[in-house]
Amino acid sequence: MSLSSVFATEGIVTAPHHLAADAGRDVLRDGGNAVEAMIAMAAAVAVVYPHMNAIGGDGFWIVKPAGKAPVGIDACGAVAAKATDEYYRQAECETIPTRGPMAANTVAGTLSGWQAALELATELGGEMRRERLLEAAIHHGEKGFPATGNQSRTTREKLNELNRLPGYEKSFLLEGIPPGEGALFHQPRLAATLRRLAADGFDSFYRGDLAEDIAADLARAGSPVSGYDLARHRALRVSPLSVKLSTGMVWNMPPPTQGLASLMILGLYDRMAVSEPGSFDHIHRLVECVKQAFLVRNAHVQDPDVMDVDPGYFLTDRDLDARAVRVDPETALSWPVPAQDGDTIWMGAIDAAGNAVSFIQSIYWEFGSGIVLEDTGILWQNRGSSFSLKDGDVNRLAPGRRPFHTLNPAMAELADGRILSYGTMGGEGQPQTQGLVYTRHVNYRQPIQHALSEPRFLLGRTWGDTGTNLKLESRFESDLVSRLNAAGHDTQLIEPFSDLMGHAGAVSLRPDGVMEGGSDPRADGKAAGV
Repeated sequence: MSLSSVFATEGIVTAPHHLAADAGRDVLRDGGNAVEAMIAMAAAVAVVYPHMNAIGGDGFWIVKPAGKAPVGIDACGAVAAKATDEYYRQAECETIPTRGPMAANTVAGTLSGWQAALELATELGGEMRRERLLEAAIHHGEKGFPATGNQSRTTREKLNELNRLPGYEKSFLLEGIPPGEGALFHQPRLAATLRRLAADGFDSFYRGDLAEDIAADLARAGSPVSGYDLARHRALRVSPLSVKLSTGMVWNMPPPTQGLASLMILGLYDRMAVSEPGSFDHIHRLVECVKQAFLVRNAHVQDPDVMDVDPGYFLTDRDLDARAVRVDPETALSWPVPAQDGDTIWMGAIDAAGNAVSFIQSIYWEFGSGIVLEDTGILWQNRGSSFSLKDGDVNRLAPGRRPFHTLNPAMAELADGRILSYGTMGGEGQPQTQGLVYTRHVNYRQPIQHALSEPRFLLGRTWGDTGTNLKLESRFESDLVSRLNAAGHDTQLIEPFSDLMGHAGAVSLRPDGVMEGGSDPRADGKAAGV
């Protein structure tokens, strides 16, 4: 397996599917900027990685214009007006179902994010038409693409759970069975919807004829999301959270995402003197930093409109210093605390002008709610199933409230002058993998591809796994595993290059104009340069 990064000078992208990376690279090659390239990639990956994400989900962006402060785009949909306590009480639900129509209870914000990003792309001098940006996605939907092994395997694993849901069999099975790896897979109804979006604008997803068709589809499927909910949705431009490290400034998204946890992990680890990557001190202390950050996340992070604390406080020197001393250098803190599931894709792009993008798009679990809209072919997310129906709980269900999000794209301006865009999918594992990739690449100067390919850990559960222990890819040294066990970690060895560890990626720009990128060998993607 190659550990070589990709290098370029005129633009670079990375994506978990190679056809999505190609779409972004081609836009850069044709003179588009990084934001335009990312819109093309977002559309393409929604077609060619259909089990992982869709336009019926949410999205978050960090865009750093060259030489300027980064801008965040929050494209998170809120709970439908009809999705009340009484709605679930009448259905005799003590918790919100994780699949089916009642799980499809929030607006899909992704397209509003594309619209906000397109406006930002124009501000940066972009001139590409929507038809060009959606060209690859429409082509792959209409002409077909070879299904990946990941798509084939995931479809088989989830078949019994999903195959009776509205629209699922028609959309994801071939003659009643999961597609085999390499089987030609089409998404004609989704391609037709993308054509309408190209012609009428991304905002037509929420207002206009397409929005009316989507609302009718949702009603037919039994979802509580209505045309009223779609029409009142808007993406938000927000200021990212930041933490100043000895290695540079790092940004991530504010609540309702868990970006705070990702920044806290790096802020805590930055206070510890560790010199050897992959050592006991590196892995143990990083895991313990994860625990400290997750205690804060689980207690506080939700829709920012109902939070009673300023998330920025937890990134101050005072708070980070106080929490860092709680990390025992030799002994593991007792665990677990409640974990979060999740599923998504992360992608990055940098253009020749130095504009950089870190982007994440999600339907929450693989295949989201499992509901595929009959006429428009849109797979709808189940992000709203993460809400609680119990009074006093964090992330309490309420109409109009935005759900807690595992999504958190990251961006950094390093002390050596480099710009770094990085991130991963993987729910609970996202902040953990970000911590590993950042420290390996930045603190210990491993090339991007090497940092992505090295073995990883996961504290807690993700991708439907129920264990809350410390999972370690079996490529870690046995002596390290023994020391972690002796320190009190409840470890479990899993297969190498496991999907459980998420699909990460990163791209960077040096002051001399040279770009570097890498793609996770656990996924089906690549980094591609111009």
